Amino acid sequence: MIVFETIRWKNFLSTGQQFTEVNLSESPSTLIVGNNGAGKSTILDALCFVLFNKPFRKITKPQLMNSVNERELLVEVQFKIGTISYKIVRGIKPTVFEIYRNDELVDQNAANKDYQKYLEQSVLKLNYKSFTQVVILGSSTFVPFMQLPAGHRREVIEDLLDIQIFSQMNGLLKERIKDAKDEQRQCEYELELAQTKVDMQVRNIANLESVDKQHIENQQQKFVANEDRIVDINLRIKEVEKDISIIEPEIQKLDHAVEKHEKFKDMKSKIYHKLNTSKKNYDFFVENQTCPTCTQEIDKDLRQYKQAELNQKCVELTDAGSQIMGQINTLNKNIKELRQKASQINEYRYEIQSLTKEEMLLLKDNTSIMTEVGSDTSNLEKEKQDLETMTQALDNKLISCSNINKQTDHLKTVANLLKDGGIKTKIISKFIPLINQRINKYLQSMDFYVNFTLDDSFNEKILSRFRDDFSYASFSEGEKQKIDLALLFTWREVAALKNSVSTNLLLLDEVFDSSLDQSATDELMRILKGLGEKTNLFVISHKGEVLYDKFERIVEFSKEGDFSTMSAVQG
Repeated sequence: MIVFETIRWKNFLSTGQQFTEVNLSESPSTLIVGNNGAGKSTILDALCFVLFNKPFRKITKPQLMNSVNERELLVEVQFKIGTISYKIVRGIKPTVFEIYRNDELVDQNAANKDYQKYLEQSVLKLNYKSFTQVVILGSSTFVPFMQLPAGHRREVIEDLLDIQIFSQMNGLLKERIKDAKDEQRQCEYELELAQTKVDMQVRNIANLESVDKQHIENQQQKFVANEDRIVDINLRIKEVEKDISIIEPEIQKLDHAVEKHEKFKDMKSKIYHKLNTSKKNYDFFVENQTCPTCTQEIDKDLRQYKQAELNQKCVELTDAGSQIMGQINTLNKNIKELRQKASQINEYRYEIQSLTKEEMLLLKDNTSIMTEVGSDTSNLEKEKQDLETMTQALDNKLISCSNINKQTDHLKTVANLLKDGGIKTKIISKFIPLINQRINKYLQSMDFYVNFTLDDSFNEKILSRFRDDFSYASFSEGEKQKIDLALLFTWREVAALKNSVSTNLLLLDEVFDSSLDQSATDELMRILKGLGEKTNLFVISHKGEVLYDKFERIVEFSKEGDFSTMSAVQG
């Protein structure tokens, strides 16, 4: 059982910087009064906000912040479950969300979404919808049980009966079924692959067994032809190597001939330079009788002597140049021949390289032929052994896939049991008669004599004394409220049977201010007083003067300036 002890808030709606604190377990019955806008219903919004991060009424979270202070909104609630004490703290600007268990902060490493999930599933064991159906009734923005969609009605009942674990299990099981189906598909793929390998190996063995003597003879003939070609290649290589050995020594003379050729070219250049100089000097003495520099006449005998001397030197240089040109021409011819022989050697070496490569390929081919011909039988046996291994792997995969299929079918069977129409429905069906009996008991106590029943899908069937068929929507607002109250009290009884989701707290917002007549009001008070000492009732009402004597504690909210304040009238 959840026993709420205290709640306090500040900078929440019209509440200022000072905490407003309410003891939730002190008095069996508390009446909250005040004018419109004074802040009477703030306790509803504060309680829902601190527990579920959203207010009871249709107010956005930014609107919860006090418009004057605009910061440090904080709500704290304390409660006990058995011997364990809890405190929940939630705030805005700064954002705060803390859960204390026996005064120790619960690990906050999880994301806020998961932290909230822990609070609802592991601590409260109630979500917002279920909490509001068990703890709170009234307010114009509240959606009663009968106005909830069928799915939400089921959620409420599952929480009250503490069977939501089956829904959680079903969710986990769906993931497991998805994984199992993926595993199934993977196994089927691997099975197909294994079967393909076996089929290919069977065909391979059949091909090997079809190899006949003709194939072997063809291979043998090819082997002999290759050997013959290898012999021819080796003979040709020897011939070429012999030619190279003859030519190669001559090639060694090439460098010397080139060197000698360069020397003769240099000598030729020098001789022709001297020859040109001698010709110029000879022409000078032929053409000039006086010195161009000093203008003195040149001696005739000297001129004749120089002419004869220079002429003789030109003849000698010309002869020498002719001899050197002869040597150069001879060397040019030799060099050309030697370079042709060098080119021939390169061709010979390329031929040897090509022949050697061909020989290697032929030797490799013959090796393959010898291996193929010599190992036909052994290869066949090996392939048959491989087939046995592949067949065994196929059999194992068949067994594995069969087991996976069985497991998947088992999971699907369990999933069907966990669906809404499965085990949960059977459990709910056992409680439906009790639920219907308690609903009608409370309706009759409020002088509302109809036969109200809910089926397994939580659709209502309402019959009058005269067997007229009605629906919830067809009744007046006062009659609807009686039904809502009957359902609220019934849910609290059911929750009490499942102690994990029951609570001491009951909040009624403006229930007495609506369409209830005096007799219904008196009967409602009688029912409320009969809820027992474990219930702490809070009623929010405008009819303070009418209800004062019916409650042990009166709390009044008033507006002073922009802020709401709380004061005790009695109790």
